[in-house]
Amino acid sequence: MVPNLLTAIMESALVEEIVSKFEGSSPRASIDHPAANVPADLLTSVAQWLRDAKGFDMLMDVTSIDFSEDASPRFTGVYHFANSMKHEYVRIAADCLDDVEPELPSLSKIYPAADWHERENFDLMGIKYQGHPDMRRILMWEAYPYHPLRKEFPLAGIETELPAADVAEATQAKVIAAPMMGGPFHSPQTGAMSKREPRAADESWTEAKPKPKN
Repeated sequence: MVPNLLTAIMESALVEEIVSKFEGSSPRASIDHPAANVPADLLTSVAQWLRDAKGFDMLMDVTSIDFSEDASPRFTGVYHFANSMKHEYVRIAADCLDDVEPELPSLSKIYPAADWHERENFDLMGIKYQGHPDMRRILMWEAYPYHPLRKEFPLAGIETELPAADVAEATQAKVIAAPMMGGPFHSPQTGAMSKREPRAADESWTEAKPKPKN
């Protein structure tokens, strides 16, 4: 039987210990690794405990989820920790309390690897990390007005002035939106991974062959 991806909870002594030790924590649905939800104000305490008491010496990834403008909480930070001696993994998630100006505490003092991961999340999702030593964009330029991985940001992008005024003046160019031939795009949710790359929903038109008018 295929487990329900939204409700499947992995049995884990580590998650049970997190729930018991940190008030407000709860098991998180997962089919690959043990996972727990923790309150944002306990995130640094949980990370410190995982490193010092449980041997999770590596922060593998920091990512985030935008559940849409209508959701509350809208943004959730997601962290993947690894114990390199025991080859164990755990996923920790923390909701941002503010849906308009989302924030989470920085883990950069506990796991230095969090530094650039958090900058990328700030850049693309707009989550600020309290206590981060250098909270700047890492991919887009500082004056860029959008966060491209938020749900309201269009798939093709938004036409934007180039960041350097002298380059824009000399080239008369803009950062143009991407072509959307064949869009919208989707990834099949079943089958071999080699067959699950994003594909155009409508492949009847391309840049060379215009989309038929209805």
